[in-house]
Amino acid sequence: MEYVKFVLNNKKISIEIDESELLIDTLRKRLCIKSVKQGCGIGECGTCTVLVDNQPMNSCLVFTKAVENKNILTLEGIDSEPIEKAFAKFGAVQCGFCTPGMMLVAYSMIKSGEEFSKDDIKRHISGNLCRCTGYNQIIEAIEHVLKN
Repeated sequence: MEYVKFVLNNKKISIEIDESELLIDTLRKRLCIKSVKQGCGIGECGTCTVLVDNQPMNSCLVFTKAVENKNILTLEGIDSEPIEKAFAKFGAVQCGFCTPGMMLVAYSMIKSGEEFSKDDIKRHISGNLCRCTGYNQIIEAIEHVLKN
């Protein structure tokens, strides 16, 4: 067992972990962060996406000890209202399983301050699978929120 310190949703965390503990398990099971979902467990689906220093990462592939002194954001820690409204307006939410990861990718894009084309948006969300929408609504929603 060892201790790791990081910032989670703007709150300092110090937690004892097992050396092989994955970030998804630390967040969901130990810190009760429910927006981070267990999907495939092999980094293919993106339902476990978190932002590590504003970069989207699959928490199912990251050991908790690797986030020492890093800033972790989940959907619970961001102002997601503009993104939520855009997702609702464009019908980008159906079952909701992929939604937190997609919204975090959108948030990361917004925070970067860069301009993004439709192809850029497609590339950024490519690590997050959606089985319900066909992606067009998600792309339109992200495009909308980036322009407003």
